[in-house]
Amino acid sequence: MNLLAIETSTESGSIALWCDGRLLRRSCPAGAAHSQTLLPLLGSALQEAGLGYGDLHGIAFAAGPGSFTGLRIACGVAQGLAVAHSLPVIAVGTLEAMALASGGERVIVLLDARMGEVYHSRVVAGTEALPPAVCRPDALPVPDTAGWLACGNGLAAHPLLRQRLSQWVRDWLPDLLPDAGAVASLAAPRLARGEGVDAAAVAPLYVRNKVALTTAERLATGGKA
Repeated sequence: MNLLAIETSTESGSIALWCDGRLLRRSCPAGAAHSQTLLPLLGSALQEAGLGYGDLHGIAFAAGPGSFTGLRIACGVAQGLAVAHSLPVIAVGTLEAMALASGGERVIVLLDARMGEVYHSRVVAGTEALPPAVCRPDALPVPDTAGWLACGNGLAAHPLLRQRLSQWVRDWLPDLLPDAGAVASLAAPRLARGEGVDAAAVAPLYVRNKVALTTAERLATGGKA
């Protein structure tokens, strides 16, 4: 089974090609827009593997939460390729994929949401225990047991999170970012089970519905008008 995966939830985008359990991963060039680099990167990965789009069995993408623009690009490219080549699509949660990449059994995922907020979720043994949500660092819900792994760039962006979680977290991975390899690893067995859907049925998972602070909100947090 051959599957292409796209991950552009943050500025650090990537793609991955799953070929019968073998994984070929490539990072998007730094400093360039994902909209300009994704298709050439996907094409070169397929060429390196000796495959064409006609050899694929499905397309996967990280659906979010994450950057509004990045999520739209990943979804749009996945839909376009799926329609053009009559392929099913698998939408994978960004935070779910981060939890897998962390290698932890009980994982708190924290992705910087900008605007003074953090996207968060909890995953236990590969199952979502707390669905993706967004909040301010001082409002993050804490678990009632210890021994968790916390991961994601939200930890570096919001130091208060480490203070709030220090009693319950044993291991920290503050540099972990979303990755297409983890998206492909989650999507492949789902595609094999026939869980792919029509391109028109997928959409980004935004979690929140605003992309910028108002002037009053920026001033209230010490920013400039």
